[in-house]
Amino acid sequence: MQFRVRKFAHVLERIGLGMAGASSGLFVGAHVGSIFAALTSQGFLVVMMIGGAIGYYLGIDTPPLAFQGPNGEPSRGRSGGKIDAAEFLSAAGTFLATLTAFVSVGVIVLRENPHTFWTIIIMLGWVVGVMMQIVAGAIARTRT
Repeated sequence: MQFRVRKFAHVLERIGLGMAGASSGLFVGAHVGSIFAALTSQGFLVVMMIGGAIGYYLGIDTPPLAFQGPNGEPSRGRSGGKIDAAEFLSAAGTFLATLTAFVSVGVIVLRENPHTFWTIIIMLGWVVGVMMQIVAGAIARTRT
């Protein structure tokens, strides 16, 4: 019974992360679409939401590398003093995607009209952040 509850909680958590990613994609897409008329379509918003959902679903809560083996000695795997690429990409990508979504919400709520350059930076930052999350999730899941 306890296993099923833990499994359900994990599935619920993953769905919540996907929904948070979809929301961030929606906010960034709405902001970018308000500046660039060519990106006001529902298709663009759906693509942004799907990308965000995949990135947050895969890139957050990735399985880490073990720092120590079962007997307390340093692990003989790839982590011996090296940076865990998946963990770094996940952290940096999550920060970047969330920061750009936060800025987009601020722009929408405060009804600001930033220069086109800043809107491009927000869009690029979000895309790079989500791609970092997806790559981090792929790396972490292929090594386990």
